Amino acid sequence: MPDAFFVRDRDAYAPTELTRGPWDPDSQHAGPPAALIGREIEGLAGGARRRVGRITFEILRPVPIVPLRVEARVARPGRSVELIEASLLEADGEELIRARAWRLRSAALELPGRLSSEDGPGLIGSSPSTLRPGFVPPGPEESAPGRFPETGQEVGYHTAMEYRFASGDFAEPGPAIAWMRMRHPLVAGEETTPLQRVLVAADSGNGVSATLDWSRFLFINVDLTVHLSRLPAGEWVCLDAITIPEPSGIGIADTALYDERGPIGRAAQTLLVDERGSEP
Repeated sequence: MPDAFFVRDRDAYAPTELTRGPWDPDSQHAGPPAALIGREIEGLAGGARRRVGRITFEILRPVPIVPLRVEARVARPGRSVELIEASLLEADGEELIRARAWRLRSAALELPGRLSSEDGPGLIGSSPSTLRPGFVPPGPEESAPGRFPETGQEVGYHTAMEYRFASGDFAEPGPAIAWMRMRHPLVAGEETTPLQRVLVAADSGNGVSATLDWSRFLFINVDLTVHLSRLPAGEWVCLDAITIPEPSGIGIADTALYDERGPIGRAAQTLLVDERGSEP
C-alpha cells in the first residue's frame, strides 16, 4: 500500500495509486496535482513572508498517473503583491495544468473586532455556502463518517482521504458540509503544509455535493479557483458545497471553506456534465 501521494525522484514526482481519481483508473484526481503545484509556489523565494491569496488551476487535459514535473516563476514581481505562474508537465514537456496565483505580503494588523474569522460570533451570512465570519460548522468529531461511491478501484484518492459529513452524504444528492483529512503526506518524507492540505481537498466540492447519479453521469471540473483569507489550522478542512448542473451540460460547484476555527476561503469549479459513455 502506498504511504504518500507522490514520491520524489530528482526533479520529477512519481504519483502513487493514491492519486487515482473516480472518473478514469489511469488518471489522477485533480486535488493532489493542485497541491503539488501549490508546493512549488510555496518554495519560491520570499515564501515565508508571503501567502497565496488566490490560485486558479486550468486543467488542460486529464493528468495521467505517470512521472511529472512542476515549474513555477514570478511573472509580475512586487513589494507587496506578486503574480506567480506555474505548470504541471509530463516528462516530455506536455503541459497538463496551468496555474496562476496572487501571492501577498503577510503582516500583523489590528482590526476592529467581530470582523475576522478569529473574532468569534460576528457577521453572519444568510444562506448555506456563504462564508460566515464567526460561524463554525459542526466539527469532524460531531460529524458522520462518509463512504465514497464505488469506483471499481481498491486504492485511490477515495481511500487516501477521510470524509465526515456534518450535513448531507455521498448517498444523499444535494448540498453538503463535509470535513476532509489526508491520510497520507503529499510527498513521501515531507510534512504536508496547510496550503497543500486545503488544495488537496478543495477540488472535491463537486464530489461531496453531487446532485446527479454517479453511475449514470459525469460532472468533471475543467478548472479550480481557490481564494484564501487565511491558511487552515489543523488537519481537517471543511467544504460547505453546492453543485448546480444545467440541461446545457454545463454546471458549477461553489464551496465555502472552513477549518475548526471558522471560515478560511472559497473554491469554485466549472463543470462539464455528461452521461457516462459519451465522449467528453
